[in-house]
Amino acid sequence: MTQVDAGKAHGEQSRSSLHGGAAIAAALGIMLVAANLRPAVVSVSPLIDTISDSFGFSNGTAGLLTALPVLFFGISAPVAPRLAHHYGIERTIFGALAVLVAGIALRLVPDAFALFGGSVLIGIGIGVCNVVLPALIKRDFAHRSGLMTGLYSMTLSGGAAVAAGLTVPIDDAVGGRWRLTLAAWGLLVLVAMVQWLPQLRRVHTVPSSRPSAGLWRDRTAWAITVYMGAQSLIFYTFGAWLPTFLMDEAGMTSGAAGGVLAAGQTVGLTCSLLAPIIAGRFADQRVITLAALGICVLGFVGLLTVHGWWVLWAGLIMVGPGCGIGLALLFMVLRSNSTMQAGQVSGMAQAVGYGLAAIGPILIGAVHDVTGSWTVAMAVLTCAAIPQGLAALRAARVGKMAPDTP
Repeated sequence: MTQVDAGKAHGEQSRSSLHGGAAIAAALGIMLVAANLRPAVVSVSPLIDTISDSFGFSNGTAGLLTALPVLFFGISAPVAPRLAHHYGIERTIFGALAVLVAGIALRLVPDAFALFGGSVLIGIGIGVCNVVLPALIKRDFAHRSGLMTGLYSMTLSGGAAVAAGLTVPIDDAVGGRWRLTLAAWGLLVLVAMVQWLPQLRRVHTVPSSRPSAGLWRDRTAWAITVYMGAQSLIFYTFGAWLPTFLMDEAGMTSGAAGGVLAAGQTVGLTCSLLAPIIAGRFADQRVITLAALGICVLGFVGLLTVHGWWVLWAGLIMVGPGCGIGLALLFMVLRSNSTMQAGQVSGMAQAVGYGLAAIGPILIGAVHDVTGSWTVAMAVLTCAAIPQGLAALRAARVGKMAPDTP
């Protein structure tokens, strides 16, 4: 980067970083939006058997319910920076929340096509927010990137934990009408939309951040992308099938299995807060990144070899994606040279990464259908830690991506 480019980047961050009441309001808004980016997906998992019985789905088809939103996280990712460029980050986020509400409402229609169509809209709404929010953090909180990334990723994991723990109790409260249970999470989105309204007065467009050819050839950008994809694959696939695994292997009720998943998600929540805050204090994050991944693999070994201690193994497994989401977002901020490049690598990592992650729930469901064994299926899932670890060696080390090019 030339001195002129460096001066522009520094000036960009200095002018845009928020302070005082404006920073608090923006941070609360970001966290409330983040709280809505997982429940609509995670809430399907504890009810997957009930939903499958309603339509006669195989495990592979049922896995598609979780995979479809994740797939559209990736498909919508390249569009998100363009929307932010034309309409501003604030309006783009508000519009994405509206699409998310529409998708949740569509699942109320008693039809399989509506169920899958709602999942597509949910994926689009969440996918746009996934890409735009890291760029917003880079712009408004450049001086506190580790802390704000930690709070953001903690809220992401917190929304997932709450959804995992409360979905079955909500379902019991509405008499087992699972469509109403899934629709209940739309209320939280409406709250976020109301809270976000004041942000619409701060309409900031961003430079068009379509990934340059150089970014697609950048090894660090690809390392971040693979790391993001692998941790997402583990998170969504494990969350999708753990309740079914526990009901089949341990004879648990759906409520108890959802409780184990919620406990694991709570561990992930804590890790997603602490990991980027701690890692952000160091120039090189390889030690903490690989340590978290090692704990995750240990959890899988325990889950597959010890019949019991389910909460312990779920907690250890969720250390991996819990730390992983916070660290992936931190890498996007730390390895980029500007807000524009942060948006570029965010779009690239989430387009490709979530596309890869969407394969997981379908693949593991299909493996179980073929083998009849959850042990084999979960062992296959554990293999995702290999590319994640290799990618971490590059994504977590000291350095920057190649500078922005005109």
